[in-house]
Amino acid sequence: MAQKVILIVDPGIDTAFAVALALLDPKLDVLALCATAGNVPAMQSTMNVHTLIAQLDPPRWPRLGGAPMVTYDVDGTRLHGNDGLGNADFPAISLHAPTASDRLVTELVRQSPHEVTVVCMGPLTVLAAALGRDPSINKMIDRVVCVGGAWREPGNSSALAEFHFYCDPTSARKVLQSGANITLIPLDVTRKLVFSPSDLLELPVPESNTSQFLRKIVPFGIRASSNLYGIEGFHMKDVMAIAALSLPQALTVHPYHVDVETQGELTRGVSVVDARPNSKSKPNVDLATDVDVLAVRDYIFETLRRAEDADI
Repeated sequence: MAQKVILIVDPGIDTAFAVALALLDPKLDVLALCATAGNVPAMQSTMNVHTLIAQLDPPRWPRLGGAPMVTYDVDGTRLHGNDGLGNADFPAISLHAPTASDRLVTELVRQSPHEVTVVCMGPLTVLAAALGRDPSINKMIDRVVCVGGAWREPGNSSALAEFHFYCDPTSARKVLQSGANITLIPLDVTRKLVFSPSDLLELPVPESNTSQFLRKIVPFGIRASSNLYGIEGFHMKDVMAIAALSLPQALTVHPYHVDVETQGELTRGVSVVDARPNSKSKPNVDLATDVDVLAVRDYIFETLRRAEDADI
């Protein structure tokens, strides 16, 4: 039976790539795409989840959640484009009146208690709001997979802080302290997966809807990464969350207690890993510390070839 998942997203080129893989993977039953502000503002994120589904046109459409109207003081538009999708100029989408993302998470978890994995590929505002709406769902969620934080790696929003935690550190702390079963995938692992220009050339041909979509958005991210960071490729950070679902054996995880600094002038959003050998802090996450990158890359291309076979 396919694993039921809710994806909380702030699309985002790598987020869109991850969503495309999840929709193609027969091991996953994507119940909902729940928008959150992050790489782009809230309204743009809500538009982007509609665009993703319209462009990818999966056989079964998930439910769509609208992003709460919060504003952060950072975004990801330099890396992802003003629209978050590489300024690819997709046709305008007529928005439904989607259910608020936090309400949708609560509703779907309560419908299938102990069966749903919530995958957070953006700031943790939506999940924290869902837990605030109904604190009892922390034990009803089968697992939370969260892309966020940094341990031994430099940050990507400040010297030490990872973007998702930096945007909303209070919500990140609330989720980590919720008692939910959490797998946390930090920059130490997500930065190991780089999609290069040669990888782009290897996308399956003849082109499916998925390959056509990815060819439109990924080149912007590769160019922006080169200009901003001198990297010949684009970090597919959020793809690691989907790999954690379908290829759990590819990740090395260890139990740790992790907290988040919420207010420091220099340390806002910093994830603090208690790795002391004699620590009395109870572990609250399974922290990913390494990944089999070759296995994840094989998974990506095998899944994209499935799109060709299914013509989607």
